[in-house]
Amino acid sequence: MTIEQIIENSLKEDIGNGDHTSLATIPESAIGKVHLLIKSNGIFAGGEIAKKVFEKVDKNINFKILIKDGTKVKKGDIAFIVEGKSISILTAERTALNFLQRISGIATSTNEYVSSLEGLHTKILDTRKTTPLLRELEKYAVKIGGGENHRIGLFDMIMIKDNHIDFAGGIKQAIINTHKYLEKENKNLKIEIEVRNLDELNLVLAVGGINRIMLDNFTISDLKKAVEIIDKKYETEASGGITLNTIRGYAKTGVDYISVGALTHHIKSLDMSLIAIN
Repeated sequence: MTIEQIIENSLKEDIGNGDHTSLATIPESAIGKVHLLIKSNGIFAGGEIAKKVFEKVDKNINFKILIKDGTKVKKGDIAFIVEGKSISILTAERTALNFLQRISGIATSTNEYVSSLEGLHTKILDTRKTTPLLRELEKYAVKIGGGENHRIGLFDMIMIKDNHIDFAGGIKQAIINTHKYLEKENKNLKIEIEVRNLDELNLVLAVGGINRIMLDNFTISDLKKAVEIIDKKYETEASGGITLNTIRGYAKTGVDYISVGALTHHIKSLDMSLIAIN
C-alpha cells in the first residue's frame, strides 16, 4: 500500500461522513493557525506525511515545515506551522498527529540502536513485524532513524526460516528447491537462510548457493565462532532477543547485520501537540 493510500484510508476511517463537532461549533469561514510543539527529545520524522494529510483535507492549507525529517529535536522545538480554515485544521489534526508520533517514535528508537553501534561496521535492520497496512511508513521511519530495511514483504527476497526447512525436508532440500523455483519462475531474488546452531551452519556451508546467513538466537560466543567460520563468504545477520543493552556485544563479533523486531513493534510514540497560535 502506498503512502497516499494509507493517508486516504486513514482519513476515511476518522472522518466518516463528516467532522460534525467542528462543523457544528466553528464558522465555515473561520481561519486558524497552529504549530507543532515537540514535548520530548528524539528524532523528528513524518513532517512531509503530515503535510500530505492536511493538504488531502484541504488543498488550500498553508503548511510551513521548520524542521526536516531526521533532525534531532528537544522539548519546546516547533516543527511546523499550519494556517488555513479552522475546520480543515481540526479535521486533519488527529490523523496527522497519529502518524507523526508513531513515525517519530520509531525513528527515535532506531537512532538509539544505531548510535549504540558507533565505530562498528554492523548495520541495524528492521523486520516484517510491522502494523498491518502501515509497513511503508514504519520502514520509512527506520531509515530516517539511520537503520536499514530488510525485505519489504514476502515478495522481494527469499528468506528460508526454520519452518520452511522443516517442511521442505532439511536444509539441503530447501536450498535445492529454492534454486529450482527461481529458475522456473525466472526470478532473481537474493536468498537468506536461518540457522539455529553451528551444526546447521555447517550444513548450509556444505551446500552453499545462498547470499546471507541469519544466525538466530546465538549466544555472543557462538556468534563470534559462526562469523569466523563463515569468513566473509556470505553476509551474516544476527537476530533473536537482542536488546539495546546487549547489541554492542553482538556487533563486536563482526556480524554484518543485526535485525531488531522491536524497532517497529515495541514503540513509544514521541510526545507532541498541535497548539493554536495567534
